[in-house]
Amino acid sequence: MSKKFPRVAIVTGATSGIGEATAKKFIDSGFGIVGSGRNQSRLEMMEKKFKPNFSAVVGDAADEVVLDRLFSMAAERFGQPADIVVVNAGRGLGGSVKDADLSELEEMIQVNVTAALKLMQWAARNMEDRQKSRFPDAAADIVVIGSVAGRHVSEFSTVYGASKAAVHALTEGLRRELSSSGVRVSLVEPGACLTGFQSSAGYGDDTIQTMVEQFGPLLDVIDIANTIHYIISQPPQVHLCNAVVRPTRMNYP
Repeated sequence: MSKKFPRVAIVTGATSGIGEATAKKFIDSGFGIVGSGRNQSRLEMMEKKFKPNFSAVVGDAADEVVLDRLFSMAAERFGQPADIVVVNAGRGLGGSVKDADLSELEEMIQVNVTAALKLMQWAARNMEDRQKSRFPDAAADIVVIGSVAGRHVSEFSTVYGASKAAVHALTEGLRRELSSSGVRVSLVEPGACLTGFQSSAGYGDDTIQTMVEQFGPLLDVIDIANTIHYIISQPPQVHLCNAVVRPTRMNYP
């Protein structure tokens, strides 16, 4: 491919919410994007709309075949390895410890923790050695989407928050492991944000309306995408490790 892209990013969960907004933000900056998700028709539409900046990989981000394809696709389609990985795919689960529907626990842990850890491992193994020779002339970023619910225990989403607390710990561990190589590992913790997350977590319209009344205006997905873009846009020697983004009126969690 003759076109030179300033950066190449892998974004999971790219068909909706924060992932889609981040992919579009990166495309506006001229980046090449490899986006993944399980909605094939949506990914095909994005490929057509954002050609030649967007390439799709259909499948579950916890599948190692999909993970391998994400990284190989970057080099095939954009002529250079990915130097940004956004670990975004996730799902919610409402309820406290005593009330949460544990029939959905295994799937949530698979998506929020296992898939995130696998992607972090693949990103580290693909970026670490290469970045040692590029730093400080060029940046490499792994950005992980956590949650304020993983920072502070909330009775409304305690079990979900526990999965995000695990992701926070993994992110900090990886940051320490990769810091000497020049790979930046950053955690973004959104507060109440209007995405598809609410429906997947089982939150009803009444719960969402209460959030709007208490904390509104709520965050939009572009607010989180802007935060991610700001993090990866810093000079290579500047590392914004953690960003907590809340609606202004949101006091807790």
